[in-house]
Amino acid sequence: MMIEKRIDIVCADALSEMSKIAPASVDLIIADPPYNLGKDYGNDSDRKEFDEYLEFTKKWTAEAKRILKPTGTLYIFMGFRFISYLYQILEVDHKLLFNNWICWHYTQGIGKTKGFSPRHDDILMFTKADKFYFSLDDIRVPQKYYRSINNMRGANPGDVWEFSHVHYCNDNRQEHPTQKPEGLIERLVLSSSKNNDLVVDPFSGSGTTLRVCQQLERRCIGIEINSTYVEQTKERLKNPFEGFDSIDPRMERIPNDLNDDNIRDEYLKNHILWFLKNHQNAIADFIKEVEKKYGYKIKRPNIKLSQAPLFEN
Repeated sequence: MMIEKRIDIVCADALSEMSKIAPASVDLIIADPPYNLGKDYGNDSDRKEFDEYLEFTKKWTAEAKRILKPTGTLYIFMGFRFISYLYQILEVDHKLLFNNWICWHYTQGIGKTKGFSPRHDDILMFTKADKFYFSLDDIRVPQKYYRSINNMRGANPGDVWEFSHVHYCNDNRQEHPTQKPEGLIERLVLSSSKNNDLVVDPFSGSGTTLRVCQQLERRCIGIEINSTYVEQTKERLKNPFEGFDSIDPRMERIPNDLNDDNIRDEYLKNHILWFLKNHQNAIADFIKEVEKKYGYKIKRPNIKLSQAPLFEN
């Protein structure tokens, strides 16, 4: 497959289109395949027989391994019914290296009266080798308490993430049953790729990975079998950017115990650049939290990331 555009959405079957991509040419794969739970994606892709679904999973993950660079990373979203089988396919069948089992926690989901209501999805992180690209500094979260031994730049976000679903009242909500939050995909892209790296999403759905890569200056190929979703994605990519549609709540918190004036000044001047760079829509709440906690006077009008300092004494 020729990569001519920075962002490319292809209407095609994932297996067929992935076979056209050169071996070891992709830096990052973010895959959100159908969970085989009978959801309506405008086709029968989520209604396969048990063995048929496992065979499909083996085939597309084999293609993912083939096209991934030795230093690349594979993230796969999966529901609870098939995740243990997926894990075995990746580790045993394909000999990929396990790195993380990420739990995406959300507050709203399917209600049950017998048994406990599901409130999370899982994301498996695998690599081809033990030497792979990972940038912790690009995904740190603010510390809860400032201590001199802590990294002022922030902490590792851990493997349990809280991002709200993209609710139907959200302006960015697409007509897709399993749209993923942009802030969640942002973390995957920032941690496991660099500017101009190639990202592939074999089941692009509502186009979230493409939209995030568009803003983060990555190249991206999205593959989607449903032509309606492809057209919706093309329209989504034309929209002006005003910040990603979701954020880890920890990004807006200000560390307690910033008692030293110089340290506090330095930290507050950098917080927006470090943690809210792609979340202009969260800056107002951040400013309110600073005022509440430290009583600082803020430069309110038209705050820009290029401005330094961002705060007045």
